[in-house]
Amino acid sequence: MAVLNMHKVMICAMKENRKGILELLQKRGVLEICEELLYSEKEQPEAFFKKTNTATQVSIFEKNAALAESALEILQELCPEETSMLSSLEGKKLIESEEYDSLVEKQQELMTHVGNVLSLKKQIDEKKADILKFQDEIKMLEPWVEMDVAMNYTGTRTTAHQIGCISASLDQEGLLKKAEEMNAPEQLQMQVVHQDKYQTYVSCLFIREEQEAVEQFLRKLNFTKPPVVAHHIPKKSIENRQDRIQKAEKDISLLLKKEEVEAEYREDFKRLSDYYRTRGEKYKVLGELEQSKHTFMITGYMPERDVEKIKEELQQRFEVFFESEPIKEQEEAPVLIENNRFTGAVEGVVKSFALPTKKEIDPTALTALFYYFLFGIMLSDAAYGLIMFLGCFILLKKFPRMEKGMAQTFRMFMYCGISTLIWGILFGGFFGNAVSVISSTFFGKEITIPPVWFEPVKEPMKMLIYCMIFGIIHLFTGLAIKGYLMLKEKDVTSFVFDVLMWYLFLIGLILMLIPTSIFASFTGGMIHFPNWLITFSKVITIVGMLGILFMAGRRAKNPAKRLLLGAYSLYDITSWLSDLLSYSRLLALGLATGVIAQVINTMAAMGGKSVPGVILFIAVFIFGHIFNMAINLLGAYVHTNRLQFVEFFGKFYEGGGREFRPFETETKYTNFNDIA
Repeated sequence: MAVLNMHKVMICAMKENRKGILELLQKRGVLEICEELLYSEKEQPEAFFKKTNTATQVSIFEKNAALAESALEILQELCPEETSMLSSLEGKKLIESEEYDSLVEKQQELMTHVGNVLSLKKQIDEKKADILKFQDEIKMLEPWVEMDVAMNYTGTRTTAHQIGCISASLDQEGLLKKAEEMNAPEQLQMQVVHQDKYQTYVSCLFIREEQEAVEQFLRKLNFTKPPVVAHHIPKKSIENRQDRIQKAEKDISLLLKKEEVEAEYREDFKRLSDYYRTRGEKYKVLGELEQSKHTFMITGYMPERDVEKIKEELQQRFEVFFESEPIKEQEEAPVLIENNRFTGAVEGVVKSFALPTKKEIDPTALTALFYYFLFGIMLSDAAYGLIMFLGCFILLKKFPRMEKGMAQTFRMFMYCGISTLIWGILFGGFFGNAVSVISSTFFGKEITIPPVWFEPVKEPMKMLIYCMIFGIIHLFTGLAIKGYLMLKEKDVTSFVFDVLMWYLFLIGLILMLIPTSIFASFTGGMIHFPNWLITFSKVITIVGMLGILFMAGRRAKNPAKRLLLGAYSLYDITSWLSDLLSYSRLLALGLATGVIAQVINTMAAMGGKSVPGVILFIAVFIFGHIFNMAINLLGAYVHTNRLQFVEFFGKFYEGGGREFRPFETETKYTNFNDIA
């Protein structure tokens, strides 16, 4: 539940141990390598160290990983792997050291099979391209199918033959008429072979001596030659191409069977892809290391908690020089936060806003408490909460190797489900008023489960008051954290005038508001304070207001400017009021869940207790509550995030830390266990 302290570390060792040390560090995943991180008091190592060019090796590993990945994509396309709907939750498969060693030994054999998959896919694509080409050619030949001479027939010694298309739809009579109107050569014989909406397919026969005149005439008709000219009569050419299509389809079937055989290596390809990806990352790091003829050096950041453990492990296995020192106050370092399973479930929410800087606290723990609390109020139905809890709990137990980020999300919703269940019991919501509706509709006697606390649908103003109280606690907690950070930096002046004065001012205003008729209109009853408390509330309000007015702009030297800045700071009271009103969304979403649930129950019960009525009830009840739960769960998630990001974080949290990115084994499909 804190930002972990970072150390700068330097590791020097013999080059003969380089592979083992890098693999161990990659497996442990606790060092962010930063070769630019050099101790200022040390001699710069560039004078006798240099870097090794590993670009070729990295390129080979990345290429092999990409080829294995391509083979997997091809197999998924041609021989899809049967997976369940929840297969994405299974996480990465664990590979023991024996399987890893076996993979290393047969990597070249597996790359041969990868090549086979790629080659078969290329052949299949070529066959499919041929089929498409033949199909296109058949479409182009079909208009000429009635012609009884070969399309490439050019005529005899004295006569010439041409075929082509005219961009107009004409029958034989229309064609002859058009030819007569345009003064066609007398010896030109034109025959319509086919016509469609746009073109007329024509066969022309003429005396060779008149070829030039005929061609000039045909150009006037926008005569164009066909894109495909067959060596046989069109009908025979079409049959030939159909035969070729059938042969290509048979060839594709045979190639697909060969791909199915290669699909047996699918899991090996996944491991191979991860293996080469891991090797590539290691060689990238290797190329960044400072190295001499016999030694090498690694520098970077490591969490303080891991320094001694890694140092001891390295020195037990290798001859190394290991040195570490804390990050200096003025230096920025990568940020790593650590939380338990309960609070860590909302780490994703915090990270989506920003990581804390070195001077800030990790807000995850407090965020988690308020997150679960506020989420439960917004959904506030015991049945929905129980469904959420059981669904997430079962998935987490069924898939223990689920990805960390996904597991955190399910764990967060599991705890939100518990909160929703509790608030649902307090407010008496069990699928809305389902118990009452079912009992009265189908059993003739109304049974109700009374709320442990009260029912917000019937007492919305009471609920609104409590929402405002929860909002004040949430906002005041954020202001308290701001004060803590100021005291941590020993900035007592800022704590007094930027935090304490605001507490006095705001608490005073609240105390002044409570005994008024305005507040009574919300609560339904007048609250009376003793005179001393009324006087006290006025005094602290004035003290807080004057403190802010005269000291908020204390950094300005000009007195007038200081006063204006103080007055501007007082204007922030409107921001506080706006933030407080935002908590009315707790009421709005809570009421929305309950009211919609009640409407669904009423609609479902409209059919009465007849058989069709029961069927109607079940259908409307199930689908209606699924919809209500989904839409209000989304609303609760979005608005809980907003209350954290805008109202809560806005009081103390800026963020901006850089995430700690260790050198580790990054795989897509598998985890290599106990390999270093």
